Amino acid sequence: MIGHLTSKPGSSKANKTGSWRTELKPKFLKKNCIACKMCVLICPEGIITGEGKNTFDCDLAYCKGCGNCAVICPKKDIEMVSEIEKGEK
Repeated sequence: MIGHLTSKPGSSKANKTGSWRTELKPKFLKKNCIACKMCVLICPEGIITGEGKNTFDCDLAYCKGCGNCAVICPKKDIEMVSEIEKGEK
């Protein structure tokens, strides 16, 4: 018999996983986007939103920093940057 599950279906929004992201986060440059939505399709967390060219972004509260979006972008309009950018503490 399987033990008691501690989570319920649909509870992922209550657990902000971005707090344990890798040392990198995606930066959407919003310059060369062609709205192909490949980043939306490949994101394992389903947190990338946008409708048209140069409008896509992600919810960093849930991003794990896997980098799939940056790898698949055919226009290289997403880059992975350091979690702590210059000027931040």
